[in-house]
Amino acid sequence: MLAATQEETMFRPAITGHGVFTPSESITNDELVAAFNAYADMWNERHAEDIASGEVQAMDRSTSDFIFSASGIERRYVLDKSGVLDPERMFPHLPARPDEAPSIMAEMAVDACGKALDMAGRAGADVDLVICAASNHERAYPAIAIEIQQLLGAQGFAFDMNVACSSATFGMQAAADMIRSGSVRRALVVNPEICSGHLEWRDRDCHFIFGDVCTAVLIENAEEAQGARFDIVSTRCATQFSNNIRNNNGFLRRTHDQMEDRRDMQFMQNGRKVFKEVLPMVSAHILGHMQAEGWEADDLKRLWLHQANKTMNDFIGKKVLGRPPEEGEQPNILQDYANTSSAGSIIAFSKNSGDLSPGDRGVICSFGAGYSVGSVLVERG
Repeated sequence: MLAATQEETMFRPAITGHGVFTPSESITNDELVAAFNAYADMWNERHAEDIASGEVQAMDRSTSDFIFSASGIERRYVLDKSGVLDPERMFPHLPARPDEAPSIMAEMAVDACGKALDMAGRAGADVDLVICAASNHERAYPAIAIEIQQLLGAQGFAFDMNVACSSATFGMQAAADMIRSGSVRRALVVNPEICSGHLEWRDRDCHFIFGDVCTAVLIENAEEAQGARFDIVSTRCATQFSNNIRNNNGFLRRTHDQMEDRRDMQFMQNGRKVFKEVLPMVSAHILGHMQAEGWEADDLKRLWLHQANKTMNDFIGKKVLGRPPEEGEQPNILQDYANTSSAGSIIAFSKNSGDLSPGDRGVICSFGAGYSVGSVLVERG
């Protein structure tokens, strides 16, 4: 008997469940501006003599209009509101937990994963792969993913992944490839993002950008799906090194003998260069991916893009579709969630996919530091 060909032994991966954990606390632009301006006023008062002598520049105040026009963001969810809005602190207060207690990221993940499993009609024990894909991990080891695996009662194996804002789509490609090959049957790709912890809330140029959230998708063999599904037709990832988005926080930090300086441990970016360099890269990536699969712009019902900046998304949508996106074609959620790093495109997908019909096509795409970009072509089954 002849051996089966590779094509005959390949399985078709599909998204059968998805879920979003949203923190209970949120911060409006007005609240954020009030706290930031109080901090700026205190800073200027403390440095009044140096400002008067011209040795340092006064800190500019922020406005809600500036934030919205620069980003399209109106509010953001956070795990701790009081610490962020305290002008004497300006970062969240998240008490340390004992080693035997669940980590914060794992706790968020269990909520999002539970929703994805419920949607798919599955239990934790049905899963044999967990990928925790996020821009910053609570610890280096043991892997957060293995902790999530244990809390869910999942089988198989688990590992962490970090490709910054592209982590979700890179994780989906890894999971989909393993489903195709048959090495795993069901995979959870979960994205717990505590962005409030690595944002410098005292920097006017970026203090409004991020929020906290966790998303999860369940991927399994399409033939085993018990309900509605989105078949993963193709995945594609690309990276190109750049320093224009950076975070230097890590275990080597203490070896530099500069513990008093927190700034480079937080999110940093050269926004103008990012805008100029990333947008052409992402647009060309999506168009090339679609072309390789024989997809045309008119085939698309939905673009679920990374939620970093409304202007960026509008630019990419216009390039991909060849025209300005119509209402609902390219849903934005950043006005409510802000930039949630890797989770953004999955929030957009989770909240704006239930209305699609069998045969409808869409693209999930995330992009960011690296530079990195990942795209997932899906079709409603």
